[in-house]
Amino acid sequence: MSVTIDLKGKKALVFGIANDKSIAWHIAKRLNDAGCRIAAGYQERTEQWSLPLMKELNNPVYAKCDVVDDALMDSFFKKMQEELGEVDFLIHSIAFAKREHLQGKFMNVDKRGYEVAHQVSAYSLIELARRTAPMLKNNGSIIAMTYLGSERVTPGYNIMGVAKAALESSVRYLAYDFGEKQIRVNAISAGPIATLAASGIANFPEMLLNYVSKAPLKRNITADEVADCALFLCSDLSKAITGQIIFVDAGYNVMGI
Repeated sequence: MSVTIDLKGKKALVFGIANDKSIAWHIAKRLNDAGCRIAAGYQERTEQWSLPLMKELNNPVYAKCDVVDDALMDSFFKKMQEELGEVDFLIHSIAFAKREHLQGKFMNVDKRGYEVAHQVSAYSLIELARRTAPMLKNNGSIIAMTYLGSERVTPGYNIMGVAKAALESSVRYLAYDFGEKQIRVNAISAGPIATLAASGIANFPEMLLNYVSKAPLKRNITADEVADCALFLCSDLSKAITGQIIFVDAGYNVMGI
């Protein structure tokens, strides 16, 4: 028996589209192809790559949004409220740490670097969820992106691993907060993918090779495979799943070597 996921009439807020390699873009495209209307927040620094992508979507809504700029956040959500009214899904695919803190020793991360990584990579999920809450329909879904470096030491991932650990704990607490409205909150822990953000991680090519040699499936994953999981988490097929960290990493996380 085949199952087709139909999201016609649904609407999603998507954050983190930087270019066509972004996981957020692949998720937006997959949801769009299933009939969901996409509302995207983009940063000014990436608009030369992200804005042309909007032409590939059906009737998208988009505006500048930066999670460290309250004025931009205010204007973005005002526009979304006016144009969409209600939404069904929130996709959080945002992370940032200073390049110098994604190499060397973790203990060398300074206070400001620690704060910035947590504000952008973890706290932003809480703030976006809170701002979206008045618009978010019952039986909706919130999805964040994380990585195994939150649970295990990944040399070079450093402060981002600690921020992702905070993000994952936030997912569980938000799942409790939103549960009474039957809104699910989950995170996808993806294997390494060559995105713009990943380019700042020291030894990233070695990470890719390590997955191929040690993961049970003996390969890396693709952004489309992450998007498939997001599509599932936005569908009614996942209506009893919340507060979970779901691995899409070719099985790498189960290995002890």
